[in-house]
Amino acid sequence: MKNLMSKSLVTLAAVISLTGVSLVNAAHHAEKSMTKNTMDIVDTAVSAGSFNTLVAAIKAAGLVETLKGDGPFTVFAPTDEAFAKIPQDKLDALLKDKQALANILTYHVVSGKVMAKEVVNIDSAKTVQGQNIAISSKEGVTVDNANVVKTDILTSNGVIHVIDTVMMPKS
Repeated sequence: MKNLMSKSLVTLAAVISLTGVSLVNAAHHAEKSMTKNTMDIVDTAVSAGSFNTLVAAIKAAGLVETLKGDGPFTVFAPTDEAFAKIPQDKLDALLKDKQALANILTYHVVSGKVMAKEVVNIDSAKTVQGQNIAISSKEGVTVDNANVVKTDILTSNGVIHVIDTVMMPKS
């Protein structure tokens, strides 16, 4: 009887030990999935709910597949409020001009993944559109004429930094 009880305790200890390892592994995987977004840039923007105009512009410019691509990309994403600063007639005309729209949107994208902590070491970045954007971290972070209001939104193919103004490329 004592031998049977001893074997039961060993078995129980083994089950608890294995279960403990499984729980530790499950917790580790859950923590990793919370820190890395499995959605790409476009899906993350859609799910946020505050980039409806940006998403419509990305679709109108034919850039959905590009921004769903491997990347990595850094996107300076203007909110709906940022797009609201553009007079409605100009915004409507822009949404109908695929080339001009693509030019503006690619001006908001930098190849590679630039995290907020790296910004203090740079004063400009080359956009996918081809021009450089000025970056300053002297009084808050600004990119050209836009204030960065939220940083480091991780996506499966890059990072999004939220800005309060639509940036316009130089002519």
